[in-house]
Amino acid sequence: MHSKPLPAGRSLQAFFDEKVKLYNQPAFIKDDPVCIPHLFTKKEDIEIAGLFAAVFAWGNRTTIINKSRELMQLMDMAPHDFCLHHSDQDLQKLTAFKHRTFTATDLLYFIEFLHYHYTHHPSLEDAFVPGKKPEGGVEWALTHFHNYFFSLEQVPNRTRKHIATPYKGSTCKRLNMYLRWMVRQDRQGVDFGIWKKLRPADLICPIDLHVARVAKRFGLLDRKQIDWQAAVELTAYLRTLDAADPVKYDFALFGLGVIEKY
Repeated sequence: MHSKPLPAGRSLQAFFDEKVKLYNQPAFIKDDPVCIPHLFTKKEDIEIAGLFAAVFAWGNRTTIINKSRELMQLMDMAPHDFCLHHSDQDLQKLTAFKHRTFTATDLLYFIEFLHYHYTHHPSLEDAFVPGKKPEGGVEWALTHFHNYFFSLEQVPNRTRKHIATPYKGSTCKRLNMYLRWMVRQDRQGVDFGIWKKLRPADLICPIDLHVARVAKRFGLLDRKQIDWQAAVELTAYLRTLDAADPVKYDFALFGLGVIEKY
């Protein structure tokens, strides 16, 4: 591995822990898509707002936040109630919505799925981990969610690209970020920790080109391809720094890559 020199007298763990403390705090929220689920206090609203914000999270962060907020407003700032009780007229308001390649066709299917799911289950956690205990880890949960999400009749083929799966080798960056929001609980106020079936120790670090670049510069990642196996390899290294909460280092890697431009 080719690693970047650390500041004099610093260990890698001390350096990364310092960056976690810098970015894992409430001041981080307002400029990050996680601000969207933070608009809500009801668990189901947090879950739905978080899912859309995560799915929209590619490209410019300001645009992601603005489009996510626009959608929440179209849902009358009550996404759970909207998904369960919308009328045809309510759905008509959504037909002009678009975020990059995510169109009204995709949005209407998402709402159809959420209506179906919340009619049968109290929490979106059950869409990832049905039953009281997970049958497998995050890879299993993400694969299950993908298969379940597209199990309704008449799925628009174009919508399939918006929900990734490890089965196809995807990094599943946005869904891993979503799971971080829902599962991690460290009292810093950024992540919610409202799901309990998965543990923070089970999570896989979200990885994209920025995170991979930083990871390679510090010698945390060997794999050239940025895929599911790269996310697993990076997380395995992060577990050597903190086995109970490896994905807290997502804050350090993201901050170093996107904000500090390492």
